[in-house]
Amino acid sequence: MNNQSNESHATLHDADRVKENLRKRRAEEARFKWLGRAAIGLALSFLVVLFISIFSKGIPGFFQYYVTLEVFLDAERIDPEGDAGVNSLYAGDAKGVINDAVFEILKPEGRKAKKSARKIVSKGAEKRLRNMILNDPSLLGKTIEVQFALDDDIDSFLRGFIDRNTPESDRRIDDTMISFVDTLNEMGIVSYRLSDYLFFGSASRNAEMAGIRGAFVGSIITLAICLSIAFPLGVATAVYLEEFAQKTRFTEFIEININNLAAVPSVVFGILGLAIFINLFGIPRSIPLVGGIVLALMTLPTIIISSRAAISAVPPSIKDAALSLGASKHQAVFHHVIPLALPGMLTGTIIGMAQALGETAPLLMIGMVAFIVDIPGGITDPATVLPVQIFMWADFSERMFIYKTSAAIVVLLAFLITMNIGAIWLRKKLERRW
Repeated sequence: MNNQSNESHATLHDADRVKENLRKRRAEEARFKWLGRAAIGLALSFLVVLFISIFSKGIPGFFQYYVTLEVFLDAERIDPEGDAGVNSLYAGDAKGVINDAVFEILKPEGRKAKKSARKIVSKGAEKRLRNMILNDPSLLGKTIEVQFALDDDIDSFLRGFIDRNTPESDRRIDDTMISFVDTLNEMGIVSYRLSDYLFFGSASRNAEMAGIRGAFVGSIITLAICLSIAFPLGVATAVYLEEFAQKTRFTEFIEININNLAAVPSVVFGILGLAIFINLFGIPRSIPLVGGIVLALMTLPTIIISSRAAISAVPPSIKDAALSLGASKHQAVFHHVIPLALPGMLTGTIIGMAQALGETAPLLMIGMVAFIVDIPGGITDPATVLPVQIFMWADFSERMFIYKTSAAIVVLLAFLITMNIGAIWLRKKLERRW
């Protein structure tokens, strides 16, 4: 009886211990779940704060203030040579014609007041007027309404960043300019609209004239060069290492170095491009050709690793079935394995290209930080790219550059998101079930 009693007590004790262990394990699992949810919530909160910060400054960067003026296009003053050519228009007095339109409205009295009136309209106004005449010479001799961007200081005042109650000596605009702006507002000829300078302008020291067109075109050309080099080389390397190369110490050495290159800081590739392509081969600095080659070298390890993973994910039975039906090894690989691995290859490539799009450090090393005003027309024209343009604008002190920097970041994010959506779409489009 005592033995049975002891056994029953031991059994109850063991059951209690099992229940206690189960309770502790479930409590630990619950704590782990809550910690995971808290980590995700914290990451999402940081992401939300980041996006709110970017979009709160970026959305206003897509807009700016304009003034609508009635301008008389005096042919003798604007086009002294009478051929409506570029040289004639630049020799003409487009600036004086615009100033006359401003004086007609504001009627400034005295030299100081006229000087203040001239500063209201952007310095890019005369270029806008010349371009309009170049596109349509029949405008000469007519009076037309033209929307000119206001100077960035006036724009900052209208946005509320310059207080009229601040002493005049501490403001960037004087009382006379403020009174002129009030007059233009009362006349209803000041408008707040989508900035065409942001989308169609290029690099400029004047914030109201600065735009991303040159950097955007430079990014497209640079990425095109990067893709044309990195994709075929990366895929060919992956196919050779995964399907054809013998497993020797040499191939193991290559594989180790490919994995190591994927972790090398991007600035190292910039130093490599500077030393090899610019200093050794003498290729000019700040051109998309060098930028594309450097980004291709940086992207190659990512494409190779992702392509090898996509190839190894294809079931061996696919290749074995092709070989058993009489196909050669090349036919089995290129006709059956690669088509099935292609979605993963393209996905890895687009992710690598998206990473390359956001790189700044390697391009700074090869001189793509240069101040480029003209839109690049080819792979050997001087150019910059969006991340470098954002880096340059972030260093300027004018308030309007803060908004244009954030707007450029929004455009870059939209570009990156589009590329990632494209990767997902390609994967779904080309994906095959087996």
